[in-house]
Amino acid sequence: QGLSVFEVDGACSKEYCQRLCLLAKLFLHHKTLYHQVEPFRFYVLTKLGDGGGHHLVGYFSKEKESPKSYNVSCILVLPSYMRQGYGRLLIDLSYHLSQREGKVGSPERPLSDLGLVTYRAYWKSIILSHLGVLKASASGVPGGSLPVSINIKALSQQTSILMADLISTMQWLGILKYWRGNHIVLLNSTHSTKQPGNAARKATRTTTCIDEKALQWSPPEADEK
Repeated sequence: QGLSVFEVDGACSKEYCQRLCLLAKLFLHHKTLYHQVEPFRFYVLTKLGDGGGHHLVGYFSKEKESPKSYNVSCILVLPSYMRQGYGRLLIDLSYHLSQREGKVGSPERPLSDLGLVTYRAYWKSIILSHLGVLKASASGVPGGSLPVSINIKALSQQTSILMADLISTMQWLGILKYWRGNHIVLLNSTHSTKQPGNAARKATRTTTCIDEKALQWSPPEADEK
């Protein structure tokens, strides 16, 4: 689809990264940092235009060293490219980078209202995808409620999503229950990722996701060593 992602070091391309931050400030009212870009790396998503050249779609920034394990500091998709799946694509990339680093990550707080909606949708899809595999292999009455056993710590390590984010999303979905002294996940037909109401909306959105095999990236710290 003519999409590319470029990694830009704030210390090496200071002026360019400052301009990215100033651009984000036009659309993100809580955006305050735009001078000190040296501690950050920027991952810039572009799309080839009809006449050639890379057109900016959006970007996210990430601290080189985050004491709180944030894997996204600021994320922006330009208004002309919103609601086309590019925000999810950038989020998916941030977690793939965390996986390559062998870390568990989370976006920097506080999240904007739109940011929370986008992240919850992403976390929900990841959770339901993993639970769908478990549900398919379990026995039970078709269409009925079925307890599904899941190791949240293992899921966190596998997806690089912070355990607190997984738990809060499960609670938001209403699938995390306390039963007979244990926490269980109660999944039923209403929690399917193939809900009829979503089909039409999804058909109009970009379904691009990160291909792990095609991702040519290694942690910068590893390259320096």
